[in-house]
Amino acid sequence: MRTWIRSLRPFDIHALVERTIDLREAERFIRQFHAENPGSGDVNARLRDVARDVARYGTYTHTVEELTFGARVAWRNSNRCIGRLYWRSLKVRDRRQVTGAEGVALECVAHLREATGEGRIRPTITVFAPDMPARRGPRILNEQLIRYAGHRAEDGSIIGDPRNAAFTELAESHGWRGRSGRFDVLPLLIEPSFGPPLLCNLPGDAVLEVPISHPEYRWFAELGLRWHAVPAISGMCLEIGGICYPCAPFNGWYMGAEIGARNLADPDRYDQLPVVAERLGLDTSTERSLWRDHALVELNVAVLHSFEQAGVTMTDHHTESRRFLTHLAREEKAGRVCPADWSWIVPPISGGATPVFHRYYDERTLKPAYVHHR
Repeated sequence: MRTWIRSLRPFDIHALVERTIDLREAERFIRQFHAENPGSGDVNARLRDVARDVARYGTYTHTVEELTFGARVAWRNSNRCIGRLYWRSLKVRDRRQVTGAEGVALECVAHLREATGEGRIRPTITVFAPDMPARRGPRILNEQLIRYAGHRAEDGSIIGDPRNAAFTELAESHGWRGRSGRFDVLPLLIEPSFGPPLLCNLPGDAVLEVPISHPEYRWFAELGLRWHAVPAISGMCLEIGGICYPCAPFNGWYMGAEIGARNLADPDRYDQLPVVAERLGLDTSTERSLWRDHALVELNVAVLHSFEQAGVTMTDHHTESRRFLTHLAREEKAGRVCPADWSWIVPPISGGATPVFHRYYDERTLKPAYVHHR
């Protein structure tokens, strides 16, 4: 067993899955797959095979082509994601044969190494075993593969990322010990299909991090800020044709504002705007000075500059807004609905200065999809 993997005593494993696939969901997906992939064979023959398997086993098995298509279309349907223009480029790692916690841990590390690409981030998903009648698929309890710990100090304050304070305590209750620093990378906590959960410390070479500096203000580097390169979501289920893949971590690349206007800026996260404003010498005694806005812009300038200097893929919110409208136009031309949640598509900085602000969107939910459910 690798030194960065640690087995834990069992804790409340959820009940086994005891449901069969909704055949209507399966049929809708199979018809969609064949409609968008006309060279994939006889749709009626495939439908008969699926119906037979569901009747016998309560489920069916996607072909590699169906799985790849379903994962990509789930990204295409993600109404909270602004970066869907490149949905066809998603790399799908089929690991459905993996059900054990150690296997999941090893493949998550491999996922991060492949997706990172020494800074040339590639959109990637790794799909593990699905839920089946009488057998759950594995789960990753982390929200993302890479997150920073939130250590609770004696005075009740949080050192690190307050968003992850509860998960940090959960990891510590199972024996993990961080350095009590502001940017301690959390371990993975994995529930296998059967057996005890696993605690997995991510190897350093699987986590690329970027120190944050500013192109004009040298003191910015003294703040000691950093962020990881790959936003790999691991707490969502991939649903394709009625089949739930509860363990399917996926990533794109960061838009700078996600880090500079949210992760490092939000008052309930790293809350760096007052710190930056003070170093800039801004008047924080009144909101009319717009000190928050000034500090927010400089923090975002620093994030974009730092990732560019490090050679790590990142986009800015103005470029990504234009790309999204290009994606929207392509989908409309293809005769497809492009769902979007306005409150997520509009960037958290300079929203009115981006073209995505000035219109409404179709908010319906389409499948395949990435969904939250445990």
